[in-house]
Amino acid sequence: MTQTKTKFVIDKIVSNALMFLMAAMVLNVTWQVLSRYVIQNPSSFTDELSRYMLIWLGMLGSAYVAGQDKHLAIDILPQKLEGKARNRLIILINVIVMSFAFFAMVLGGSNLVYITYILEQKSATLQMPLAFIYIIIPFSGLLVMYYNIFQISITLKTQKG
Repeated sequence: MTQTKTKFVIDKIVSNALMFLMAAMVLNVTWQVLSRYVIQNPSSFTDELSRYMLIWLGMLGSAYVAGQDKHLAIDILPQKLEGKARNRLIILINVIVMSFAFFAMVLGGSNLVYITYILEQKSATLQMPLAFIYIIIPFSGLLVMYYNIFQISITLKTQKG
């Protein structure tokens, strides 16, 4: 499978996961409002579940947006540069972002998952292992790194061609 096709497949999987999470979150919050104000018997798990779904949505969404190269950025300098200087800057930016994703998200997130797993911490209402909730942090970090590597390879190909 070519590099572009692999990225397309990963993009499709992540975007479908994001759509599913968003739909589930809307249903969950709708049920929360209905049970609280219409039935007058608030559901106990919906608040916690929506909070954890928001974490997953935010982390996966940030990785997806990075992969689409539509993340928030100050692009004054890249717009002023041309040719090899612009490509070098793009590569440098991607390496910096990749380094952050590796150290903060992959290593730091993996450490968080490991600690919460070893301590057997569970969420208050759902009694779900917090390691399961936090696993999205290193996973999203790996996705960001993959997308940065893809962007670097595209930049290097255009520089050669």
